[in-house]
Amino acid sequence: MVGVIVGGVRMTTGGNVPGDIAAIGSAMSGFLAAASSGQFAVNDHGGKPLLEAIAKMRDWLAFKQGELTVLEQEPMLGGTNAARVMKPYVLQVATDAQGFITQLVAFDKALEEAEAAIKVAMSNYREVDEASARSLGT
Repeated sequence: MVGVIVGGVRMTTGGNVPGDIAAIGSAMSGFLAAASSGQFAVNDHGGKPLLEAIAKMRDWLAFKQGELTVLEQEPMLGGTNAARVMKPYVLQVATDAQGFITQLVAFDKALEEAEAAIKVAMSNYREVDEASARSLGT
């Protein structure tokens, strides 16, 4: 298992962080598709706290963007042979397909889809609630 601290919250994965994040993205796409097809609904009482949590996480990611640009640059490790060998590797760890920054971008996209799904599900709930009220004549 791999533990990662994100925004002060410890997140534990099965050990395959890029795969786990890809699975989150896939799940959020499915979540949005399910909401869009009316497969589930969420009331305001349940949906608002979820939206607030997503907004906080996305705000944190946006705030950290400036700091993360440092990771997109080759580090200044000096001119030794070891430093020359390490420089491209350190950069790769941050920016390749499985890199930290790449995964944060994917995580933000998953949060965006989750936010959209919850909003659709809240709309679904209101529509069902209004239709039920109409059918009861209220």
